[in-house]
Amino acid sequence: MDLKDPQISEWKRFYRSFSFAWSGIIHTFKTERNFQIHVFISIVTLIVGYFVHFTKFEWIVILFLIGGMLALELINTALEHVVDLITSEFKPLAKAAKDAAAGAVFVYAILSVIIGIIILSNHISFELFK
Repeated sequence: MDLKDPQISEWKRFYRSFSFAWSGIIHTFKTERNFQIHVFISIVTLIVGYFVHFTKFEWIVILFLIGGMLALELINTALEHVVDLITSEFKPLAKAAKDAAAGAVFVYAILSVIIGIIILSNHISFELFK
């Protein structure tokens, strides 16, 4: 059944869209090693943040970094699936598209690590001198 089917109520369509989104997240978690790694690191980061008492602003930054990283990894996975669906043979443009998407994830991951280290270093240095 299609979400654009006029027989389906607006609320049912709304609910189903969340169901499809959640299904995509679960499928990606089950099948993509990099997404699993990002989720694991996110959980560790949240636990560490709890114990070192991140400020509200630090929590906002960390949550944006985690959300952005997971969203970018989902987009990268979607793009890879679409490229694989279109062609199974090697094509330079297909490779370039997949590499660019992976590069975007990599750039954001490096940025996230640097910001995470900056935030965490403030708490670790204070904890060591108490």
